[in-house]
Amino acid sequence: MTAVPATPPSLLSGCPVVPVIVLDDPGQALPLGKALLAGGITIAEITLRTSAGLESIRILSDLPGLQVGAGSVLLAEQVDQVVQAGARFVVSPGFSAAVVRRSHELDVPALPGVATSSELMAAMELGLNEVKFFPAGLLGGPAAIKALTAPFTAMSFMPSGGVNAANMGDYLALPAVPAVSGSWMVDPQLIRSQRWDEISRLSAEAIASTQ
Repeated sequence: MTAVPATPPSLLSGCPVVPVIVLDDPGQALPLGKALLAGGITIAEITLRTSAGLESIRILSDLPGLQVGAGSVLLAEQVDQVVQAGARFVVSPGFSAAVVRRSHELDVPALPGVATSSELMAAMELGLNEVKFFPAGLLGGPAAIKALTAPFTAMSFMPSGGVNAANMGDYLALPAVPAVSGSWMVDPQLIRSQRWDEISRLSAEAIASTQ
């Protein structure tokens, strides 16, 4: 199998906290993006879990300073849709070789979700050096990632699922974890009630705790 170009290491090294965002209304996208930037977060994952996801990516792709990507990408054809909308990276909950290949054909980094050594080996065969570890909490948390780094010494992990303000430091203490993924600073209720200052505050606290 011919490997595709590896995921650029700058994706996960760009910001240590990557919010996972679910939007009900594209009109929420711009004020949310500005709130994240005000709190020091420069990378955001907009999921395709709602019909507002794709349009929200279009809106945020024009916001200076914010690198926006698409989450919950399940099929290769969705890669085309999100890239056309302006997504600069693609995140999936599981491993799909078709999604990874299409992402790299369109020259965007892909972060597939992995949970096993077999999936990590498949990721390596496609030239990847960064993956999402999901659902991190249920899979054993930092201890599980530490164990996996023994045979997979060149792999970097972005844990997601069960990551929060209280435990993110445990993950980031691992050399193989340059960034964590979570939603506590972008809770849907905060977004619906337009509590942008609170989102900025939680974002700033998260960034400050990594320094």
